[in-house]
Amino acid sequence: MPEDTPEQEWPKQDIESGTLGALAHLYRAEVFRSTHWRTRLDNTTNWAVVTTGIALSATFSNKDASPLPMVLVGLLVAVFLIFEARRYRYYNLFRARARLLETDFYAPILHGRQVPLNKDWSRLLAEDYEMPHYHISLVRAAGRRLRSNYSWILAIQAVAYYGKLAIHPVPLTSFSEALERASIGPIPGGWVMLTGASFHVGWVIFAIVTYRLDQIYREKRNSPMQHL
Repeated sequence: MPEDTPEQEWPKQDIESGTLGALAHLYRAEVFRSTHWRTRLDNTTNWAVVTTGIALSATFSNKDASPLPMVLVGLLVAVFLIFEARRYRYYNLFRARARLLETDFYAPILHGRQVPLNKDWSRLLAEDYEMPHYHISLVRAAGRRLRSNYSWILAIQAVAYYGKLAIHPVPLTSFSEALERASIGPIPGGWVMLTGASFHVGWVIFAIVTYRLDQIYREKRNSPMQHL
């Protein structure tokens, strides 16, 4: 920076120093809580990955092993997805608060401007503390986690299941043989494969629909607390 460039002093804020300190501590608390819930999200994903890995090990341990563990793990992954969607709603709540403080409180200070008082950001934050509420529905939260992580886990589960049918105990030679291998006790293989295909196609449709819901929601939002 040239030596003759004068240094710009930070503008004096209309907010009292005690209030500024309280808001700083409030921001730290919201970042901590959002980080905590982000860790819980990762834990749930780890459960889904580990259980899928165990099912893969059990299914491919030998050529005579049953493909049933891959069927059951698909249902278990769906349960983990519901758990994670619920946790994501908490994470999204605290993330929204922290983001609002960043954009409307810290950003003006760093730009050398005064923090606007009695504006939308302070009112929205106050109302959110007085009456806490989720900023995203459970369906949309599940759709986000599905598109981010669980679509890959479910895809691996599907490929592994049909791969097991194709190679064990010997490579397939006909489709009727695949139906025979897919049967589970008294349930015919055709019904099992049709149910599995419907299960995964349903998740694809769910991901597309919730993605469209997110787009509509973003177009209609009028509050910075309803970010992302």
